Amino acid sequence: MAARGATATHHYNVLIRRAAGYRDLLLAFRVMLRAGVAPDHFTFPFALKALTKTAPHGSPPPSPQEPTLGCLHAQLAKSGHAADVYAASALVHAYASRGDAASARAAFDAAPHRNVVTWTAMIAGHVAAGEAREAVALFREAMAGSGGREINAITVAQVMAACAQCGDVESGRWVHATLRAWGVEPVLENVALATAVLDMYARCGGIRAAFQVFDAMSLRNEISWNAMVEVCSRHGGSDKVLEVFARMHAAAMKPDKVAWLSILRACTSKGDTVLGQGVHAYLEKTNGCRDVAVCTSLMDMYSKSGNAQGALQIFRCLEVKDLMAWTSMIIGLAKHGHGSDAVSLFNQMELGAAAPDHVAFLGVLIACSHAGMVDEGKKYFNSMKAIYRIKPTIKHYGCMIDLLSRAGQLVEAEGMIQLMPIQPSITIWGSMLNGCKLYGRVDIAERIERQVAEFNPQFGAIYVVLSNIYAGVGRWHAVEQTRWSM
Repeated sequence: MAARGATATHHYNVLIRRAAGYRDLLLAFRVMLRAGVAPDHFTFPFALKALTKTAPHGSPPPSPQEPTLGCLHAQLAKSGHAADVYAASALVHAYASRGDAASARAAFDAAPHRNVVTWTAMIAGHVAAGEAREAVALFREAMAGSGGREINAITVAQVMAACAQCGDVESGRWVHATLRAWGVEPVLENVALATAVLDMYARCGGIRAAFQVFDAMSLRNEISWNAMVEVCSRHGGSDKVLEVFARMHAAAMKPDKVAWLSILRACTSKGDTVLGQGVHAYLEKTNGCRDVAVCTSLMDMYSKSGNAQGALQIFRCLEVKDLMAWTSMIIGLAKHGHGSDAVSLFNQMELGAAAPDHVAFLGVLIACSHAGMVDEGKKYFNSMKAIYRIKPTIKHYGCMIDLLSRAGQLVEAEGMIQLMPIQPSITIWGSMLNGCKLYGRVDIAERIERQVAEFNPQFGAIYVVLSNIYAGVGRWHAVEQTRWSM
């Protein structure tokens, strides 16, 4: 009987482990309990892991019959497996991943045995909950109790994040020095750990502090160089990113994907198209352009420098195009005078390449506005709401108001403003006023002035535009009165 029971438990453990998703895992656990099959010490880590996974977007909430984290915790306590280090670690991780640091700490304190996963999960839970000092204190406890046996690179990265969070540079230095004393230089181990260490110095003491640590190193490898690029991207700005890239290139070190993205963003921010083209040429030689994220960053660089054709050439060479690549190209074309090309590209995407999101719709609305494609703009705005169920943001409304105002359809634009579920921005009022000025609609401009005076009294620029509108139709007395109101 015991053998058959063990076989049944193993069978359900396999079902739980291989289940396709969140609900399948929970269903398998529920059926196991109803069948009277006893869980073992393997069951609970699998089931608890299921609860840390995000349910599919839009799925209904769990039914009352489905086991919750509290239910699994109770079952674990009843089963006699609560002392198992893997089950206890999974329980701590499950609570911590849900943001319940208090319950995670209670489970941690109750665990008779702990391993590196238990310590790391609890430290990460404190960091996620904003309890940085508790995380640092727990790390010190782990170091004192195990002599470093219960920590790994992830643990160190988490405690460095905690030190940065609370500005505890002394603890960060202590961790760094302790690891060095053990013969481990974390800035050479892996990019995530190296970035965490250098990021801690930068957040606590500024980018100069990170450079002091980096420059004092007797040995630097690609890991440390890539980490320094990332830290400069976060805290040092474009100049520092390009400075480190130049030094890295001189040292014959190769950037990784994340570093390339930071370097390309820096080139874009600085408007350094010559360097950007050099980076592009290097990426072509080293097959770096096969990565869709890198290519999207290149497209963005070319688009923002006004070279939409260069961006389009990269886009066409992409073997796999994700939504970000499509959207970046559409917006790049839209903002640089290629409205019809942007609309055409959006139509291609809509036909099956990728489902447009709110950013893609913003791009096509910008294209319609700049190209004066009023009917198309209305069609896309309506389909965004009716077909794709995307709620327009203030930016989408702003594009539509700008489109209608440029086309002289000011009454319709005014009506749209009245029906907007959100307060119009100053940009929207400005688009309307520019349309009024262009088409001499003093009546609408005066109505806008009254509304703006009520809701946005700080928008003094309205009186300048209104004065110009009056001047355009020869109402000089109104011009004088308006200027007195400024």
